[in-house]
Amino acid sequence: MAITRRSFLKRGAISGVTAATIMTGTSKVAASIAAEEEYGTIIDLTKCDGCVNYDTPFCVSACQEKNRLNFPEPEKPIMDYWPQTVHEDWSDKRDLTDRLTPYNWTYVQHIEVEDKGKKVTVHIPRRCMHCDNPACAGLCPFGVNNKMPEGPVIIDTDICMGGAKCRDVCPWEIPQRQAGVGLYKKIAPKFAGGGVMYKCDLCYDLILKGEEPACVSSCPKGAITFGLKKDLQDYARNWAKDKKGYIYGDIENGGTSTFYLSLVPFKAIDKALKEQEVDGKPGRPTMEVGIKNSLEEPANIAKGMVVAPIAGVMAAGLSAYKIMQGGSDNEDNEA
Repeated sequence: MAITRRSFLKRGAISGVTAATIMTGTSKVAASIAAEEEYGTIIDLTKCDGCVNYDTPFCVSACQEKNRLNFPEPEKPIMDYWPQTVHEDWSDKRDLTDRLTPYNWTYVQHIEVEDKGKKVTVHIPRRCMHCDNPACAGLCPFGVNNKMPEGPVIIDTDICMGGAKCRDVCPWEIPQRQAGVGLYKKIAPKFAGGGVMYKCDLCYDLILKGEEPACVSSCPKGAITFGLKKDLQDYARNWAKDKKGYIYGDIENGGTSTFYLSLVPFKAIDKALKEQEVDGKPGRPTMEVGIKNSLEEPANIAKGMVVAPIAGVMAAGLSAYKIMQGGSDNEDNEA
């Protein structure tokens, strides 16, 4: 992502909005930068079959192929930063497709759910929910997580320091960290950051070109729908009412741009996910119904009042550093 003088000023303005909104208690970071056309997705679990007859689900393969050039290439040996004695390195596990990693931004969970006395198989594509008011953006100490006007929540990997605050405050622990890459290695490799955080950006570059995200266009069952968020939200609510079904993502974490549809209650789905073990641990991410946005908690609002101004300063400083190191400043060439 190129940093121009305009984007430098915009970053500072957004950081200022973040600070102001958190300090007033509204914590609606995205409100002042909302676009006329905000996009989202519907994931219909009644249509998704998990591509069980294939080695890898189509949405996963398409996501990996689309983002291959964006995957991290760490410098080795990887140095641990003080006071840490371990680091997160997924570079030798790039073939993993059954969980989120810096090299796999979407995957499909397969579960057996008890519903109305029957066992039901449910397949759940998982990736970033692209929240309306993302806590990851509001509490990022480096100001590199942003809710874009078109709907996606993206991480500026060029200046991410890998602090993982975004993962800490995400209800679904979506962002994943890769050590040995990123700006921290140039600034303070022994004392700051831990790499770079990676996650789904909803194929933001394709959206800007008027195209669908790769997971949408690749799904053979048409289980993932892309469109204007308001239209999708209206459809999802009507669908749930007409079919006596359920929506997930409409209110969770304060609302998101991703709406899951299911005929099985999400409380039952969440229970099954929590009982499922992956590598000896509960399956994740889970789907807790009605989970609250951490920015709505008084203690976290207080933290945000402190972090947001720092984020503004850090974001501006990191952007300036990038420009000085050779980042483009296209505005100088504009007429």
